[in-house]
Amino acid sequence: MLRMRLIYLFFLLLMSSAALQAQDFSVAPLSDSLFARMLGRSYPEGCTVPRSDLRHVRVLHVDAKGKVHKGELVCNKAIAQDLLEIFRQLYQARYPIEKIRLIDDYDADDEQSMRDNNTSSFCYRTVSGTKKLSKHALGLAVDINTRYNPWVRKGADGRQLVSPDNGRLYANRQKSYPYKIVKGDLLYRLFIQHGFRWGGNWRSMKDYQHFEK
Repeated sequence: MLRMRLIYLFFLLLMSSAALQAQDFSVAPLSDSLFARMLGRSYPEGCTVPRSDLRHVRVLHVDAKGKVHKGELVCNKAIAQDLLEIFRQLYQARYPIEKIRLIDDYDADDEQSMRDNNTSSFCYRTVSGTKKLSKHALGLAVDINTRYNPWVRKGADGRQLVSPDNGRLYANRQKSYPYKIVKGDLLYRLFIQHGFRWGGNWRSMKDYQHFEK
């Protein structure tokens, strides 16, 4: 009798854990309240991406100190399931990601979000210095642990350009530090397996935080 009760309790715990996982890792259309947060920020007036093309992804993630956090991002429905699976595996492996917040919490200011080492996806904007829509404008790119994995390019005058500005120390990829994305590490392998391209492999510039489809 005792054995049956223990088995029953074990299955209850499994079911409870599965229910929590379903809540903590989920993909859903944009709710009215979420869309209201985005209007005038990541979803400005004149945005040509239909709301129906976007998805709200909720995940759990672990920071470099081992603390568990709830995270959320908005992305294109075409990559929503990819991101759900990738972030679930990163969480299970305790791969460190410091923050995953909507860029709207930073008034859709990419520099502010990057300075705070935030991970995000959708933000309707052009590629810096051009009129071409960024992959982020379509929700088809993700920037991860952004301060520690900056965008780096050599300017016309030979000086090194780095974004975010407080990520200059981490443009030196020979050093070791928390949240650094390394070619061949778990995060890199998962994104490549799901068909993403890494900005760290680009030739004319390096965007170490950036993965896109």
